[in-house]
Amino acid sequence: MIVEKAPVEGLDRVLRGVVEGENGVPGVVAMATDRDENFYEGVAGERELGSGREMTTDTVFAIFSCTKAITGVAVMQLVEEGVLGLDDPAKEYAPEISEIQVLEGFDDAGEPRVRRPALDVTVGQLMLHTAGFGYDFFNHDLIRYGEKRDVPSVVTATQASLNSVLLFDPGERWEYGSNIDWVGKVVEGARGKRLGGVMRERIFEPLGMEDTAFTMSDSMRARRATMHQREEDETLTPHPGFELPQDPEQHMGGHGLYGTVGDYMKFIRMVLNDGAGVLRPETVESMTQDGLDGMKIKALPGAIPTLSNDAEFFPGMSKCWGYTFMINDEDAPTGRPAGELGWAGLANLYYWIDRKNGVGGFWATQIFPFADPVSFGGFMDFETAVYSGLRSGAPAAV
Repeated sequence: MIVEKAPVEGLDRVLRGVVEGENGVPGVVAMATDRDENFYEGVAGERELGSGREMTTDTVFAIFSCTKAITGVAVMQLVEEGVLGLDDPAKEYAPEISEIQVLEGFDDAGEPRVRRPALDVTVGQLMLHTAGFGYDFFNHDLIRYGEKRDVPSVVTATQASLNSVLLFDPGERWEYGSNIDWVGKVVEGARGKRLGGVMRERIFEPLGMEDTAFTMSDSMRARRATMHQREEDETLTPHPGFELPQDPEQHMGGHGLYGTVGDYMKFIRMVLNDGAGVLRPETVESMTQDGLDGMKIKALPGAIPTLSNDAEFFPGMSKCWGYTFMINDEDAPTGRPAGELGWAGLANLYYWIDRKNGVGGFWATQIFPFADPVSFGGFMDFETAVYSGLRSGAPAAV
């Protein structure tokens, strides 16, 4: 199917607006693609506020939870090969998970009360975020537990950071958290090698993703965008020293990758093209279906204000989860049809994949906390502008 694309001027205007407007972002890279190629590649602003180093299409970002879908593909390749099943206990591949207990609350002295889970965590529950794991920056009980038991942040990329607790028995409900970091350990146990090597051999090299890795090359580091912190007065402070661990104890399948927007567009096109040799079409189809059996995903409450605001895509709309994407159950106000895919990364990176229309896009900034109103609002405007162009049959952006 040939579709007309949004005017390049309108998409450029969105990017300029989020940089030049009040409390604007330092810089942004955004791209949109059909099934064949990017039809828009835009940049605005700087890699670091006040540095004079312009943002470029090959700028490298910490993509945080945009890592999750890639890890999900690595699992589904194992499922295709018959190496593992989604109903398998995760402890068969990541034995450490068998030691994790369920948090039942805190006693009068503030000490955690824990018990053994009623069921083993399965690989599929980890993929769907129904295993019971959470993130402390979205859950106050995990903050309290971490303080009592000295659990480090997941950004330390250590096994100790994963040795937290379940918030409920496996399968009871949906809770967004460190599940996919454990999925990465499942992949390593099944393959017998580190997650980054598995991704490189089986996903990155086949798709030509040369600038995506857990450990940056010298070239990637030279193009890295600086992390920024949105302060209480809405100003932005650069933190050039912030960097995810580059010789990590654990390759964190939930958040650890660095990469370029252009590389991620190749991943999006793989999904748009039913696997493109990386997965079978029927596997891609299974990944894009609701796996929650009637449960719905919920808003994410910002429990650590420096890391996340309260966050929710399309408030008031029903949303579910597949392996491993958010799925909107209703047509979205941006133009995204019901049943399509998307998610995000903690530093205000966002993407969507619309298999019905054969389009997708990615929006990248480097700002804490998550759900920054300016960056997230810009992404919504960008997606809306893409669909507006598709509806109007506007001249193609090249």
